[in-house]
Amino acid sequence: MKRILTKKNIEKVLDYIGEGIQIVDIDGKIVYCNLAAANLDNLNRNEAIGKNILDIYPSLTEATSTLMQVIKSGHPIYNFQQTFLNYKGYKITTINSSIPIIEEKEILGALEISRDITQVKALSEKVVDLQKQLYNEEIVKKRERKGTAKYTFSDVIGASKEIKRLKEKALRAAQNLSSIMVYGSTGTGKELIVQSIHNASVRSSKPFIAQNCAAIPASLLESILFGTSKGSFTGADDRPGLFELANGGTLFLDEINSMPIELQSKLLRVLEEGNIRRVGDIRTRPVDVRIIAAMNMDPLEAVEKKYLRSDLFYRLNVVSLRIPNLKERKEDVEVLLNFFIRKFNKKLDKQVLGVEPRVMEIFHGYHWPGNVRELENVIEGMMNILEGQLITVEDLPYYFKSYSYASAEDIEANSISLKERLEETEKQVITEMLTKTKGNVTTTAKLLQMPRQTLQYKMQKYQIT
Repeated sequence: MKRILTKKNIEKVLDYIGEGIQIVDIDGKIVYCNLAAANLDNLNRNEAIGKNILDIYPSLTEATSTLMQVIKSGHPIYNFQQTFLNYKGYKITTINSSIPIIEEKEILGALEISRDITQVKALSEKVVDLQKQLYNEEIVKKRERKGTAKYTFSDVIGASKEIKRLKEKALRAAQNLSSIMVYGSTGTGKELIVQSIHNASVRSSKPFIAQNCAAIPASLLESILFGTSKGSFTGADDRPGLFELANGGTLFLDEINSMPIELQSKLLRVLEEGNIRRVGDIRTRPVDVRIIAAMNMDPLEAVEKKYLRSDLFYRLNVVSLRIPNLKERKEDVEVLLNFFIRKFNKKLDKQVLGVEPRVMEIFHGYHWPGNVRELENVIEGMMNILEGQLITVEDLPYYFKSYSYASAEDIEANSISLKERLEETEKQVITEMLTKTKGNVTTTAKLLQMPRQTLQYKMQKYQIT
């Protein structure tokens, strides 16, 4: 007797297939599922046959079930990832291909082939988590290598109108990509402002690299900035410079007036063309770097004394920020004092409450040649050896002793240096001349025999409107 292929034979064959196979009718009732589908969904096949697919998978709806979608639309869905709960509450993830069963243009039901990826999905999520962890660690390492900016404008302490005006101007400058010139005396906090600008800009997630131009010998500064090409000089390798490392971010060049004049011309070319050439190389490399330069002297004075190329000054000085000296914002002394006391209480495990009134008088009268940095160091030094909870005159450094026997008014009067007196006189002369010329800057500059730009700078410096 000749044997024929029967439905039962086909079902046995389908049970050997690793993918789950389900067939539903036009109403969504299960008419067939193979062994893999039953195991996949933790089903009893005898219980499942004849039940609606949405009863077996209560977390699905007509809108989310791929089988119900193809019955409704008549269009197949291929390789669709679906996560659902079966009727026993197990969470399952599959890749489904669902195909409508059509005869003479009439939809009779649908067939779905499912591949179980529940374990694969769980493992892949673990891999992603590990990759993310490793990536974050790598970012930290990169930042440690490339440098990073840790300060923001919230770290710029002060309530004076001078510091408020500076923060407002710097914050506006951070929104653009133009070059910035920052200048101020030593210890005023130039890098604090520069880092805050970087962190407030669209480049905050990119590298921030700071280089003090006075700290590197002139012969090495070029290769550090622009990198080297193999064979350019004995022992040289292909090595990127700071411009390449800072690509996409910010390069802070401190004490730029210490950079050799011939190197300044190369820096100017980078700013104008957006390309760098490694030492000894013949090809150029594009870089996208925002330059913020700083110096501890008046930029115009640096130009006049040939420390800084005038064309480089004009290119860098798109935005100009002057950091005021601490003696110009005496109302910030108490604010900074309390901030540093809190800082070193935490660092040194102290419980200092403040300073006695006489110490505050002395601090207000002192001229602070080292600016905020000096104030911070003075507080740290006193708190290192302080035993009580209140800083007294006896705790002050020795060079403050002479101030402790004078009145606050005397201190203020005696602390004015020759430079300060000259600046006061200069401000008075400029103000008087502007009054006579009814505010005509060009005429005033001619009468004072100084360049118009110099006069405008001094008006800004002395806040003459």
